[in-house]
Amino acid sequence: MLIKEASLRTFTEQIFLKIGCSKQHAKLAADILLKSDLRGIDSHGVARLSGYVRLWEKKRINPTPNIQIVHETPTTATVDGDAGLGLVVAPFAMQVAIEKAEKYGSGWVSVRNSNHFGIAGYHALMAVEKDMIGFAMTNASPLVAPTFSNERMLGTNPMCYAFPAGKYPPLIVDMATSAAANGKLEIAQRAGKSVPEGWIQDENGDFTTDPHALKSGGSLLPLGSDREHGSHKGFGLSATVDILSAVLSGANYGPWVPPFVAYLDPAPNPVGTGIGHFLGAMRIDGFRPVNDFKHHLDNWIKRFKSANPIHPNQKVIIPGEPELEAERDRKVNGIPLVDAVAQDLNELAEKLGVEKLNEN
Repeated sequence: MLIKEASLRTFTEQIFLKIGCSKQHAKLAADILLKSDLRGIDSHGVARLSGYVRLWEKKRINPTPNIQIVHETPTTATVDGDAGLGLVVAPFAMQVAIEKAEKYGSGWVSVRNSNHFGIAGYHALMAVEKDMIGFAMTNASPLVAPTFSNERMLGTNPMCYAFPAGKYPPLIVDMATSAAANGKLEIAQRAGKSVPEGWIQDENGDFTTDPHALKSGGSLLPLGSDREHGSHKGFGLSATVDILSAVLSGANYGPWVPPFVAYLDPAPNPVGTGIGHFLGAMRIDGFRPVNDFKHHLDNWIKRFKSANPIHPNQKVIIPGEPELEAERDRKVNGIPLVDAVAQDLNELAEKLGVEKLNEN
């Protein structure tokens, strides 16, 4: 099914309104999910919508949170999200970071008591709009085994760095610290496809290409897949995200992070509240004039884009470039939804009394 952006945006806003979100929060939450779908990151777009609703039904998401700063210094803060949508909590925290950066050069905010915040790139780009460098990361429910283990201890724990350029679009490094994001497994499951070797292991710690392996005790692998291919580096990056997002803020970390799926109960004896995020903004003019930086980042991008390719038909790709191309295409031609996602959304619409999606 191919859906125009405006139709899918209206549909998504209506769903968030139905679970009790304010118009402002429903619009913001929908904007983040649509940004993901437009940029081709289908695993974090409207395919996640029913998951948020199920968590709300289980009273694990508060649609009207009282988001507060609970600790701060001139350049740092800790935010309590009051169990709100991470799609709402994280932008609040990033705005705090930006305001601190405007006054003092940089701002750093750790968040607790939140939920899944969508794509990290959305939040990091908020800083780019202010001619700042943006940072965004979050921990997530444990699906990833550390190197040499078959026990789920960490989430996919994405991190994003975003830099403003001049004549080129912003350079965005947005990635999971696991070999693959869990959402990609979900897409493969819905499409009835296998996944590449090195993404997941079975309950015995052996590679498998079955996207359903997590349901039978398997686990995702860190970035690098195994020790021989550098999984200890992915493990280290994921650990860094977990510590900055949760150990620093008072959120749950490691195996205690609550699951995104509503049918799984949170781990007993939690060590914190909710899941955690870490967001930052840094003024470029604290280091050199903004235009100088942008000029040289443009030069960096131009030079890397012109790097000698191994194959003439496969040029070097700059971080964020594929997503930008997808966004340009999908804004014109519409957003593709696999049949399973479209069916899931229409079942959600029927349950909540929202007009169903129609191909357009």
